[in-house]
Amino acid sequence: MRQWLYRKIVLPLIDLLRQGITPEKIALSIALGVTLGIFPVLGSTTLLCAGAALVFRLNLPAIQLVNYLIYPLQLILFLPFLKAGSRIAGSRPVSLTLGEIFSLMKTDLWGLVKTLWAASLGAMALWLVIAPLLGVAVYFTLAPTLRRLRGTVRE
Repeated sequence: MRQWLYRKIVLPLIDLLRQGITPEKIALSIALGVTLGIFPVLGSTTLLCAGAALVFRLNLPAIQLVNYLIYPLQLILFLPFLKAGSRIAGSRPVSLTLGEIFSLMKTDLWGLVKTLWAASLGAMALWLVIAPLLGVAVYFTLAPTLRRLRGTVRE
């Protein structure tokens, strides 16, 4: 497991540092990839991450890779976000399972949107509160670590 983590995470980070990307830009790419990657609207995170990469002039493949790696976490958090969102919005509690939601996406997308509209708005409001805290925590945890890693990288 340790070898896999080194090959799949540390070596690509070292490659980015060797390309001249600053530790701060890499940390921001990862922080935004994680934060935007859990946005509680399925199918939207790729566009959100691409937009963030363009706006902040970040490495697009890096932020998208983080976004894709975080996708299982988005799925895990999706229903809790919706359930909390329905309470925030004062709407009917969400009683659908993730499987039912995916099934409705294929068969009755408009009906799903109408069913989850208020809960989704509440979920996005909750995400807006959590996202800055998560992003700042990830960034300020990773930036010093990446600076130290840069110090060990030989050109």
